[in-house]
Amino acid sequence: MTRILLVGASSAIAAACARRWAADGAQLMLVGRDADKLEAIARDLTVRGAASVSTFVLDALDTPRHAEMLAAAVHTLGTIDIALIAHGTLPNQQACQLDVSQTLRELASNATSVIALLTLLATHLEGQQHGSLAVITSVAGDRGRPSNYVYGSAKAAVSTFCEGLRPRLFKAGVSLTDIRPGFVNTPMTAGLPLPAMLVAEPDTVATRIVHGIARKRDVLYVPAFWAIILLIVRLLPRPLFKRLSC
Repeated sequence: MTRILLVGASSAIAAACARRWAADGAQLMLVGRDADKLEAIARDLTVRGAASVSTFVLDALDTPRHAEMLAAAVHTLGTIDIALIAHGTLPNQQACQLDVSQTLRELASNATSVIALLTLLATHLEGQQHGSLAVITSVAGDRGRPSNYVYGSAKAAVSTFCEGLRPRLFKAGVSLTDIRPGFVNTPMTAGLPLPAMLVAEPDTVATRIVHGIARKRDVLYVPAFWAIILLIVRLLPRPLFKRLSC
């Protein structure tokens, strides 16, 4: 039986991953801000075949309570086989440009709170000498773009942190997967003018994530074609790139 900790469990992508793990009889602990949403997801996962589902209410920005959450997870699950960090927000770039406090809050939501959790969970899994740690970042972190550089820089910080952390965990038998989704049809992207042919459904994304974690992938673009798109974006020369408005 696989024992799984999900932080940001009420997000569309995390919930879709949880449904796949539940169907395989996993034991799950769901962490998120909204108690009602967590309980609704827990009931659904139980029906789908999860061995057990527990919940823990936590705002990921409340970093002093991260240790309390981990202690509860260890008490409930015993060993943690998979830990997936999936919380985050999609900021309004224009609002961030006009308000420093908004910028700092978005960086805390998408970078520092995530790095705090990675640090805590990495040390725990390292002590176990086994397990899989995974975090959802974004293709936006591959290169800063004018339309979302606050969000992109936060995700880039997490990806760079993972690059340094991964060799340390590898030596302890722990894998670290940096999951980089492109456009996904979720409440977070609702109403945005996204190109329909590039928008994936959460269930499709979840299938690739679950398989990628099982295979201990280092970096996982979701869907896979984003790896090619972002390679092209990274190769664009700066004199050309700075003239773009995307």
